[in-house]
Amino acid sequence: MALESKQLKDFLIDTGLVTKTEYDDIESLIKNGKLKDTPEKVLVSQGKISDDDLRKAQAYVSGIPFVDLKNQKIDFSVLSIIPEPLARKNNIVAFKKNPDSLEVAMLDINDLPEIEFIKKKVGLKILPRLTDTASIKSALLQYQKSLKAEFGELIQKDVQALKDSGNLEIGNKGEPLEETLKNMAEDLPVIRIVETLLKHAALQNASDIHIECLENDILVRYRIDGLLHDAMILPKNAGESITARIKVLSSLKLDEKRLPQDGRFKIDINGEKVSFRVSIIPTYFGEKTVMRLLRENVGAYTLESMGFHGINLERIHDAMKEANGMILTTGPTGSGKTTTLYTVLEVLNTPDVNIATIEDPIEYQVARINQTQVKPEIGFSFANGLRSLVRQDPDIIMVGEIRDDETASLAVNAALTGHMVLSTLHTNSAAGAIPRLMDMKIEPFLLVSTINIVLAQRLIRQLTKEKEKYLLTKAELTSLAKIVDLNRVLETLRNENLISKTDDWENIYFYKAKASIDAPDGYAGRVGIHETLKMTPAIRDLVMKGSTSQEIENQAKKEGMLTMLEDGIFKCVTGMTTIEEVLRVVTE
Repeated sequence: MALESKQLKDFLIDTGLVTKTEYDDIESLIKNGKLKDTPEKVLVSQGKISDDDLRKAQAYVSGIPFVDLKNQKIDFSVLSIIPEPLARKNNIVAFKKNPDSLEVAMLDINDLPEIEFIKKKVGLKILPRLTDTASIKSALLQYQKSLKAEFGELIQKDVQALKDSGNLEIGNKGEPLEETLKNMAEDLPVIRIVETLLKHAALQNASDIHIECLENDILVRYRIDGLLHDAMILPKNAGESITARIKVLSSLKLDEKRLPQDGRFKIDINGEKVSFRVSIIPTYFGEKTVMRLLRENVGAYTLESMGFHGINLERIHDAMKEANGMILTTGPTGSGKTTTLYTVLEVLNTPDVNIATIEDPIEYQVARINQTQVKPEIGFSFANGLRSLVRQDPDIIMVGEIRDDETASLAVNAALTGHMVLSTLHTNSAAGAIPRLMDMKIEPFLLVSTINIVLAQRLIRQLTKEKEKYLLTKAELTSLAKIVDLNRVLETLRNENLISKTDDWENIYFYKAKASIDAPDGYAGRVGIHETLKMTPAIRDLVMKGSTSQEIENQAKKEGMLTMLEDGIFKCVTGMTTIEEVLRVVTE
């Protein structure tokens, strides 16, 4: 290693990338303990050389060939040997297959675990090659046909069948537009293409399907564990047929292309009923379709399985024991607010209570709960629906979302008059719900009289069982302590008996994602991180004084509330997720 380091130094100096003085000064600082890491990495961090300069130098010194893939078209059968998520996560792509070996391009030749993993998967000798960032990006773009690799023959044959039938042209044979679209939607290849996309999305555990009209293509993307992934590219002229088919399934107007339309349909996939909530909107290059997948298995959730624990869990159970008042969940779109409320309703759904909901849309159908769908087009809004629901003798009311002043006022009045009200708000934190409701003209004295608890949440990707544990360095702990109160997290871990009283951060393990065949990026599924704000006497006083959300949050923390970030770090220690994932979600 010393010889290699000297050769690297000589190469960098000989090529004029750095001067001998610069290199010697860095070596001296490292020797005196003022800098950590290798001289080469320090040079990169200081901007004296680029990552790609260093890779080329390492390739020369180590004798490993350097390859440029920027303008090279890679055979897809070779490229797809390494699954796209694994390639993207580790910056490693297969680009050439020989009879007994596979050549892979990578940014770091020290990624030995990845090489071993690929070797076991393909049963070939792996020949590593170094490359640059632009080459990796170019190769990753070629993964856009990954769905074609799995469902390719079926989809491509059906697309070709569409072309051959001439059923891609609007208004052919002089037929009216609606009749032509109906014929296109009922064409067997179109039916199979849409069916394949839906089934593949369900198998991938996608939460949404995006079908987007680009200038020259149709792009299909899936949202999996909160992140969008390109699934496949379809010919531009197949888009209209696919949209028409989805409109038929959703009972939408086939010839309406100027206005947005919403609908829903349900199919059976491998014995599981999956509902699709459809939104179609006109865009510059054509109609964009987004479908939300709603699996009818909400009963399988428990508060514990959703990530609630400790004081968060206790406060929710206490709030559910109240005869009236409000339980609010807050967070951005797609943070699992509604699923949390349904899970609470499942607990409260006993034979001796009458539960009614007003929703837009009804996401899950639950036995023994009277669910009502708002219909703004005929004047049936949340406010009108809620006004009618209170005359239906409900014990518990769920309002899908408090969007306006009138709905907020009616929800508060319902909570004041002996009903338990559950609802959602769009705020970034639990404490932020108070000023948000004040903005909706709700008086502070009404808030302190009605709110029992406010939950805030986000969803983070969960690690699989194949994960690596590691200890944080002192520098990493210092950096983490700047954004999260580690002492509060440590106290919570001790209180829940997850670590011993003598354990400290220096000997507490965290976890990294580890790729596997089933989960190439090391993650599978999602779990919540939460904060729960209880309306205590001290919080009531602050609300009545018109305090800011930060002052309310500070008081809640004094009374034991873990913030979402702190709960996230707690879940990192329990092995549920990684620090990087928590920071990604919370900082979003």
